[in-house]
Amino acid sequence: MENHHNEYRGHVVVLPYPSQGHINPLLQFAKRLASKGVKATLATTSYTVNSICVPNVGIEPISDGFDQAGFAQATDEDTFLQSFKTNGSRTLSQVLDKYQNSDFPVNCVVYDSFLPWALDVAKKRRIYGASFFTNSATVCSIFCRIHHGLLSLPCKLEDMPLFVPGLPPLNFPDLPTFLKKPDSYPAYLKMKLNQFPDLDRADWVFVNTFEALEGQAANGLSKLFSGKLIGPMVPSAYLDGQITGDRGYGASLWKPLGEECTKWLEAKPPKSVVYVSFGSMVSLTEKQMEELAMGLKESGVHFLWVVRESERSKLPKEISDSAKEKGLFVTWCNQLEALAHEAIGCFVTHCGWNSILEGLSLGVPMVAVPQWTDQLTNAKFVEEIWEVGVRAKEDEQGVVRKEEFVGCLKKVMEGERSQEIRKNSSMWRELAKKEFSEGGSSDKNITGFVEHLRLANKKGEAKQFLNATD
Repeated sequence: MENHHNEYRGHVVVLPYPSQGHINPLLQFAKRLASKGVKATLATTSYTVNSICVPNVGIEPISDGFDQAGFAQATDEDTFLQSFKTNGSRTLSQVLDKYQNSDFPVNCVVYDSFLPWALDVAKKRRIYGASFFTNSATVCSIFCRIHHGLLSLPCKLEDMPLFVPGLPPLNFPDLPTFLKKPDSYPAYLKMKLNQFPDLDRADWVFVNTFEALEGQAANGLSKLFSGKLIGPMVPSAYLDGQITGDRGYGASLWKPLGEECTKWLEAKPPKSVVYVSFGSMVSLTEKQMEELAMGLKESGVHFLWVVRESERSKLPKEISDSAKEKGLFVTWCNQLEALAHEAIGCFVTHCGWNSILEGLSLGVPMVAVPQWTDQLTNAKFVEEIWEVGVRAKEDEQGVVRKEEFVGCLKKVMEGERSQEIRKNSSMWRELAKKEFSEGGSSDKNITGFVEHLRLANKKGEAKQFLNATD
């Protein structure tokens, strides 16, 4: 049942980095605020604005300087980020000004941690600024320590394991790519580290995780900054059911093919299907695609594999044709609905943080096939800490071979180990629901934030920026 409040509790503008994996959790946070009586507005780039449609959340376009095609228009990441800072600061200011003399002045900007310049925009207008981390508390802790000079790069094999307060010992394969090869993606590493310098000026720091899952990591991080754990930011229908009809994020930069997936799944026995998806960004090599396809065929399981149109050519036709006897290839699928379907018995994932939280929240066992950056660390937790799946090991060429993949599928889908994994998956599903439901730790943190806005608004603090001068 959705909460309704007659009292005006403030107006929050939520600003995501314009990619699917960042828009989804921040948009979900906006919906959660709206359900608690706060006016919520999502400020997103002109290129992504038309892909978002959500009841009870306003949408305002801002500019990243590449309004026709977004990041694809930019020559590189640095150019895009600099342009977004310049144009985004200007157009976000215009959004705040738009509401200045209305009945709903903005009293807080919740910004993606990848976009720290938004805090300057908020502070210039004397309103609250809150940073929102879309990755795990574990990964926050690692990169924050690099920023503070407590961890030097590159990390070397002979120095392993790596010990970080609040985290289990991390071995070389568990480390984010940037720690091992800091020069490989300098723009991305810079973006990661730029999340931290101004956190002491932020009024809140939110992290998309929950106490039971990463309480120890958050405690280890607390000496560097105090984060409020408010996750998992997954649509309400799969957790507490408090937001009526909230079964999807409400944002899709690609056209879903949900009906085809659903019809196919309906014809399959319970827990018999392997769902395979590597997210919206990961690009596998042709060899890796071939090995996975052969492994699926050899395992004899039913499978639903989401292969983006740009990736289809990497699948040898003879392999994809022969694999179709047991499987379905689609270019996109409503992942939440697929994972929630009773036919799904296993999730083969690249271990992006949103996918991990969805798998945990829906209680689906996982086969982790991480590709780069934080995914490697997330995979360790899937297998060793939360024990909800297994990690497929690469060979010396960096490829997960079909034999390894088949072995992982068998461990998760059948036998004694699978029973333990299913039991743990069900446990984490219940813990996610408990933490996010009324009275749970995540819900309390969100409610505390809303209450602070309400009291500030009552005292008139929300309108302080009306008298601010540029």
